[in-house]
Amino acid sequence: MPGLITRRVLLYMLACFTLTTYCSASTRLKDLVSVEGVRENQLVGYGIVVGLNGTGDKRQSVFSAQTLTNLLQRMGVAVNPSSLLVRNTAAVMITASLPAFAQPGTKIDVSAAAIGDASNLQGGLLILTPLKGANGQVYAVAQGAVITGGFVAGRSGNSQTTNHPTAGRLPSGAIVEQAPPSIEPSGAVHLQLRQSDFVTASRIAQAINKSFPETTAIAAARNPALIEVRVPGSYQQRSVDFIAALEQIEVDSDHAARIIINEKTGTLVLGAAVHIAPVAIMHGNLTVEVQTSYAVSQPAPLSGKGAETAVVPQVGVGVKEDKARDLVLKDGATVEDLVRALVSIGSTPRDVIAILQNLKAAGALNADIDVL
Repeated sequence: MPGLITRRVLLYMLACFTLTTYCSASTRLKDLVSVEGVRENQLVGYGIVVGLNGTGDKRQSVFSAQTLTNLLQRMGVAVNPSSLLVRNTAAVMITASLPAFAQPGTKIDVSAAAIGDASNLQGGLLILTPLKGANGQVYAVAQGAVITGGFVAGRSGNSQTTNHPTAGRLPSGAIVEQAPPSIEPSGAVHLQLRQSDFVTASRIAQAINKSFPETTAIAAARNPALIEVRVPGSYQQRSVDFIAALEQIEVDSDHAARIIINEKTGTLVLGAAVHIAPVAIMHGNLTVEVQTSYAVSQPAPLSGKGAETAVVPQVGVGVKEDKARDLVLKDGATVEDLVRALVSIGSTPRDVIAILQNLKAAGALNADIDVL
């Protein structure tokens, strides 16, 4: 049964290769590039979670008591931080991603994680916390109930913990107070490739010039990761419409031949267009089995004194070598042809991984191999 499942998996991979070969590789420009200046901004803040059921910070977390003291003093309650022993509060760090062009009043998700010795944030309530950017300015404020992805059941030594109850999220838990610094395109738009490639950058520039036939070309690839696009005269006051039109252009992207191997799980990810030089492959297995059996030696009747029953070990060695399975790949063969041939002789994914690594070492495989 495992061999049947493995063969089905390899056949499914072959089907994917065939679809990749015959289907169009056109991709929207929106999925290949990002507009320079249109990016997310990271926010961070320090706050306190209250309402915990005795699972908050202990006395060892000094900053938790100091934070609670400062909070109470701002509300007109004077307390001594050294006399506080409140286990229903926990100090947390708050993080969030502020989208580009986010307007004041927009709600965003935030994450909260304990930084003290709190054991569980379940059921806690985050008190109003300012979220700052890298420049130190406050761009949002967070407050609300913390939702944890785990829980703790039981007490003392008889307890069960699932996932991480010391970290949680606040969906729509922060409100944007200030718009982030974003560059709005004006005279020119800079497109940044998510994966730099000379061929793809050149094709993008050609596709843009073809879609906007002006007297002069409006797009030029400055390097394999950047395309500069001049805003046409008809879109001078409509930069948003121009970027929307750019994002809908379809381009045949190009990628370097690469094979991903995860030897821990036996996972193999590869493309059908990876070419293999003419080569002969011979793959076989040698199995050596050593078995030890125990036989009882019974003394003959009337053997006299000193004759005892003994256990005698018997060691047997068996050697089994499978017949070598050979493949011959002609000029122009691809990885798809190789995998089809290996499936036909009953190879497993680990056999395919070993063969590909040896092909790369022999210089017959024109692709980069990344081992995870």
